[in-house]
Amino acid sequence: MPLLLTPGPLTTSPAVKRTMLIDHGTWDDEYKALTETVRQELLSVAQAPAADYTTILMQGSGTFAVEAALGTAVPQDGVLLIAMNGAYGRRMGQIADYYNIVHVDLEFAEDEPVTREKVLTVLDDHPEVTHFATVHCETTTGILNPIDAIIPAVHARGVVTIVDAMSSFGGVPIDTAALGLDYLISSSNKCIQGVPGFGFIIANRTALARTEGNARSLSLDLYDQNQSFDQQHGKWRFTSPTHVLYAFHQALQELAAEGGVPARFARYTRSEQQLRQGMLALGYAPVIAEADQSPIITSFKYPSAAFDFHAFYAYLKDRGFIIYPGKVSTIDSFRIGNIGEVYTGDIQQLLRWIKTYSTVRVQSGRKID
Repeated sequence: MPLLLTPGPLTTSPAVKRTMLIDHGTWDDEYKALTETVRQELLSVAQAPAADYTTILMQGSGTFAVEAALGTAVPQDGVLLIAMNGAYGRRMGQIADYYNIVHVDLEFAEDEPVTREKVLTVLDDHPEVTHFATVHCETTTGILNPIDAIIPAVHARGVVTIVDAMSSFGGVPIDTAALGLDYLISSSNKCIQGVPGFGFIIANRTALARTEGNARSLSLDLYDQNQSFDQQHGKWRFTSPTHVLYAFHQALQELAAEGGVPARFARYTRSEQQLRQGMLALGYAPVIAEADQSPIITSFKYPSAAFDFHAFYAYLKDRGFIIYPGKVSTIDSFRIGNIGEVYTGDIQQLLRWIKTYSTVRVQSGRKID
């Protein structure tokens, strides 16, 4: 089986895979109880007290959850400020366009982090802004935006805060309550190390209570979805991804057994540092400065104009490693992820193969099969 060095879906543990071999119904009390357990465990991971926050599970990919959050949180007369430095921030702008949400876009270069100073300046210039959204780890490049500095300052102004933590939640510590976050969004197939099938939103109960009737979509109505969970003790409104939920519950147990988010963050960080240093030694320059780099996924520039990514990809795939093409709009690049059931020994083996590939290519120019 190949190792997925991608930002999700990712390589899962054997136990997570085995959990999906049993069929489950959605109508019994056991399944509803499991749903409630997962909701509460996610609040613990998010450092969000149950008195103030609720977890809303939403069928579909992570983008479904982002769309549900924006489409429910922002009322018809709301104004959304989006700080963006990559494809997923820009996708928020696309969603806002579909929903006819008035939005102000604060754009940064893809290799530049979002800054508190520029966000506050735009808020000064646009007092009409009611909601603020940004991406924590922008997987276009792997850059980590400093939400610890930004969100409290925005929250202090009475602006509703929304963070897409799709590829960071569970792998990078986030203290939701301390930040003053109103909506934190992620999905089942990222750093918790489950499989694709649902997204989830950690929502401040007070902020959510003000959204009744806001949603422009029936199936993506966060308010109604939460009402169903709360009032019917874990009942999903529509058909739920049963196997995925059981797998996700197993993944949550494995996160706890590893030592929680701090331990997983440390493991991912070790792998990223090993990868970064090893690739630098082989002549592959990272796109993002080390100070702004997340431990989730790392982008590397092509080493030369003649670099053939497809041949490089096929070579690594044949040897058991799946990497990602680049997504940076201005730089030819590729990406290598560090999350999932990936350890430093795996990174070491990957680097050996890349060294072999690169050495033979440079010395002889011949194709390696």
